[in-house]
Amino acid sequence: MPCTPVLCAADLEMPLTRSLITARARFEAARSLPASGDSRLSRRHGHGFVVDVTAHLAAAATRHPIEPVGYLTAQLEQAVAALDYADLDTVLEDPSDLGIARYLGARLEGMDVSRIVVAPTPFLRMEWEAEGRQISARRYTFEAAHYLPNVPTGHKCGRLHGHSFEVLVRARGTGAGALDAAWREIGAWLTDTCLNDIEGLSNPTSECLSAWLWQQLRRELPTLCSVTVYETGRCGATFDGERYAIWRAFTFDAAVQRPADTEGLAAARVLGHTYRLRLHLSAPLDAVLGWATDFGDVQRLFAPIYDLLDHRAIGDLEGLADQTTESIADWIRSRAAAVLPSLCRVDLEETAGNGVVLSFGPTETFRV
Repeated sequence: MPCTPVLCAADLEMPLTRSLITARARFEAARSLPASGDSRLSRRHGHGFVVDVTAHLAAAATRHPIEPVGYLTAQLEQAVAALDYADLDTVLEDPSDLGIARYLGARLEGMDVSRIVVAPTPFLRMEWEAEGRQISARRYTFEAAHYLPNVPTGHKCGRLHGHSFEVLVRARGTGAGALDAAWREIGAWLTDTCLNDIEGLSNPTSECLSAWLWQQLRRELPTLCSVTVYETGRCGATFDGERYAIWRAFTFDAAVQRPADTEGLAAARVLGHTYRLRLHLSAPLDAVLGWATDFGDVQRLFAPIYDLLDHRAIGDLEGLADQTTESIADWIRSRAAAVLPSLCRVDLEETAGNGVVLSFGPTETFRV
């Protein structure tokens, strides 16, 4: 399938920036799922569940303006406490992933939750959104070689090399069995091969591969939402049937100073994090190169900003309103947008799963 250029974020009507916060909690529990139709799941079994919640920043900030991320995290941990080391068959009316999401949503009432993700394994998750939409997502892996034939001379991606690729497939109103059935033949086709030898993948950039996979999977999954290709753990590309987006991940180590709580419950203190940062960009594909933006260019252009963040005291940053995670993310957004005009979203986490999302482009629904 040829990689067709699409509109970039600048060509579309830009919505207002959406400020969201995220929180993560874990719990261990047993359950049985006789309604699943799978004999294995009908038996009593257990998982180490991971739950991710996304909520509108304003709701948590109203309750704790100093640390809204920490407040949401505490509320989520309190909500999952009754599920930890429990038999979900006796605790919940519906012990399925959807039942867990609804249970937690009811206990986070007033937090303006927009999305709850329940992942019983690292490779399977269920996404429940406030509007009632339910999405199943499955992560697959394959080993393959490739090269990019159209890059400038000397570019490392022009050399034949390989990756342990991962693919995240998301579809509405279906289960893991349907996702597995749709992937099975395609996964076998891609594994232990050179992608360039496959029809339609003569220029197998992450963007082109995500679009090719969309075309193949859509035949069996008419409710397909998006396909994300992880070329490495630090970068990837998503296609949702209309738009392409890429992301590049970074970490930086920094100290922050938090003021005292106005109610006197927390004293002023200095603390630090290894922040997890992900920059999302959306742009039309280059007709020759087949990518929206070179991952290497993102790293190179962002490097001067990164150097201001890594192994620094956040309070030394010029133009920072305060040292909350949302303010740091907005500081990064304003400066990164100047050198990366196709930037459309910034994710910043204090710890894994706990942070903020600033979305100001058409790819706000892309999930990675």
